[in-house]
This record gives sequence, C-alpha cells and structure tokens, in this order.
Amino acid sequence: MPREFSRPDRVAQQIQKEVAMILQREVRDSRLSLVTVSAVEVTRDLAYAKVFVTFLDDSEEAVKASLEALEEHVGYVRHLLAKAMRLRAVPELRFQYDGSLREGLRMTELATKAVKDDQQKAEASGRTLHDSEEQEGE
Repeated sequence: MPREFSRPDRVAQQIQKEVAMILQREVRDSRLSLVTVSAVEVTRDLAYAKVFVTFLDDSEEAVKASLEALEEHVGYVRHLLAKAMRLRAVPELRFQYDGSLREGLRMTELATKAVKDDQQKAEASGRTLHDSEEQEGE
C-alpha cells in the first residue's frame, strides 16, 4: 500500500504546527499580533521551507511591518524549530504573506453583488429571479 503523503509533505505539516506554536508562545513582538500560519511548502531536499502567513490586520503597512518582524526573528524561530523537530538539517525559513484569504473575500463580495444586481434587475422588470429561471427551463 503506497504512502499517502511524501516526506516533504509530512515535514511541511509538522513545520506548520511547530512554527505556529513558536510564533504564538515564544516570539514577543507587538508587530506580530495574531499571526496565522496558513501553509508551508518544503522543497524536495528539505533545504528550504516557504511559510505562508496571514495577519489580523491585513492593511499594506501592517503586513509589511509584520513581515519585517518575522524576518528579524527568523533565526530564533529556526533555532526553536530545530529543538522541536528531529531533522538532520532544519530548512531555511522564508516567510511570505498569503493573500488568498483576502482574495477569497473579494471574490465572495463580487459574487454577492452580482446576485444582488440580478435580483434588482429582475424586480425592476416585474418578474422575480425565480420566474425567469423557470421560463428558461421550459
């Protein structure tokens, strides 16, 4: 029976858990308020790990300041990660902002606005959106 996850995938999952705990419990920096580790990608040779993070305050300035703070603490985080995990060599960490959450919210707002506009147009023409869908099906 083949393995479900490759070694880099398993290491990435463990790094995600450990880095999240380290950032929550060990790193004391006001610029890192409510940081979330959303994903980790590890290279096949386990030399580099790209750590995707999101922040409560996702304004441009706050994200930039938070990423700078993470870069300042990357050595400390890597040191604590080495203590927590049994690896011959701990991957070099590279923090990157994960904009997918913001993009998902933007897409949801666009879809909601499109549905609302369609309903307003249908009401303005004297029909409900449901009526027009039934006529198209006939």
